[in-house]
Amino acid sequence: MARDRVYIYDSTLRDGAQTQGVDFSAADKAAIALELDRIGIDYVEGGWPGANPTDDAFFADKPTLKRARLTAFGMTRRTGRSAENDPGLSAIFCGGTSVVCLVGKTWDFHVSLALGVSLDENIDMIRDSVALAAARVDEAVFDAEHFFDGYKANPEFALRCVTTAHEAGARWVVLCDTNGGTLPDEIERIVGEVTAHVPGDHLGIHCHDDTENAVANSLAAVRAGVRQVQGTLNGLGERCGNANLISIIPSLMLKMGYDTGLSEHDLGRLTHVSRFLDDRLNRTPDHSAAYVGERAFAHKGGLHVSAIEKDPRTYEHVTPDSVGNERHIVVSDQSGRSNVLARFREIGIEIDPKDTKIGGLLDEVKSREHDGYAYDGAAASFELLARRTLETVPDYFKLQKFRVMDERRWNARGELVTLSEATIKVEVNGELVMTVAEGNGPVNALDNALRKALNSAYPQLKDMRLADYKVRILTPGAGTEAVTRVMIESTDSEGNRWSTIGVSANVIDASYNALHDAITFKLYRDGAKAK
Repeated sequence: MARDRVYIYDSTLRDGAQTQGVDFSAADKAAIALELDRIGIDYVEGGWPGANPTDDAFFADKPTLKRARLTAFGMTRRTGRSAENDPGLSAIFCGGTSVVCLVGKTWDFHVSLALGVSLDENIDMIRDSVALAAARVDEAVFDAEHFFDGYKANPEFALRCVTTAHEAGARWVVLCDTNGGTLPDEIERIVGEVTAHVPGDHLGIHCHDDTENAVANSLAAVRAGVRQVQGTLNGLGERCGNANLISIIPSLMLKMGYDTGLSEHDLGRLTHVSRFLDDRLNRTPDHSAAYVGERAFAHKGGLHVSAIEKDPRTYEHVTPDSVGNERHIVVSDQSGRSNVLARFREIGIEIDPKDTKIGGLLDEVKSREHDGYAYDGAAASFELLARRTLETVPDYFKLQKFRVMDERRWNARGELVTLSEATIKVEVNGELVMTVAEGNGPVNALDNALRKALNSAYPQLKDMRLADYKVRILTPGAGTEAVTRVMIESTDSEGNRWSTIGVSANVIDASYNALHDAITFKLYRDGAKAK
């Protein structure tokens, strides 16, 4: 018997950008969208075309998604304009997506206060906008803003709004708990009443977490009949955040028996995706996060450990590897051999699971992670580490020394400028090469000097560039002597992206280590030969 299908709609790239302290670049958005696509998310909301330069840059160079449907977000037409002649609405279609999501008011209080229009005109704005979207793109989605507050205040008007959107051609009508104040029993009751007017397989749910009920509210809505769930990775979002898809997805699949666009293999990458986002944003992961946190399957001594060794089900509600996590015994660490083997399969390394080298690699990874390395967000560095342990990776170049200098001075025009210059000596194919280069900062200067030394021997490096650079302080209490972690994302003209990591008490040294891995990975993947 077929299981019910629930569609997952991710709004991290828009709602998540409203999180205090989060500032996505266009490159961040593209990288996150590709990760969401790889695990089988159904809809990826890219942002609001025309709203800001970052979203415009993202849609101008959209990533190619294979499984997800990229969605552009916007709002219904303004009062006094037709849908066809509203510049804001027209800009949404310029995003070039096959799905468009339009938000509109469904609380009579907001219609009068924020829009200053009659209730009937608000209905017309919804109808006209959704009908235009349905005619222009493959799927139109309507987000019913403040629906639950509106329903409790004026159920007749709130229902008119959502039925109008459905009749105008919306594939999904999404009921939004915009201020996060509704509780699960209210959600389930109200959604059940709405399904008498709009079929559940055309309804979605969008919850905020202001009472820490966003996940529970989303699951309650699914029980009541909705078949699309909106949320964000790690619950990012304005104020207290949005519904956390990292918790919702495994609960739907493993607890409630629903199908989603994720396979069992995809679900096993959930921990990686959660930590990838944190690394991308330079944030410390929530160690106590459900399913994916470092402590989610951690057990400390005594009766718990004894019981776990006999049967893990005594204290683990799902198997750790089902979501890509691992069990952690605090006293005697049991490790994630299966996780390492899964990573090997992903990068194409064939090895006997009983090979003793795996244990050595596992010990090396643990030792490095204790020192500050984090390979969840640096897959290229992990692959190089694994291949160096199990096989061989050519030494394409060998560093002899480098020197980086910064000079801050007044130039001839009376402007205060800072200049960076790097000198590097490397051995390339048996020859010593020394180069000097300037850059926009010490790391850029070092990168330019290293690339200058290598380009003649390895011309394939000419199309490689740094797409992102992040530094995290690992020991903040140490002040200026703190250990730093550097994450570098690189890309090339073919659209390939890869991430590498370096750790050191010296930020320039950490940067060089990450640069070394980035260049080595590019050369190895391209099949370059070292003499």
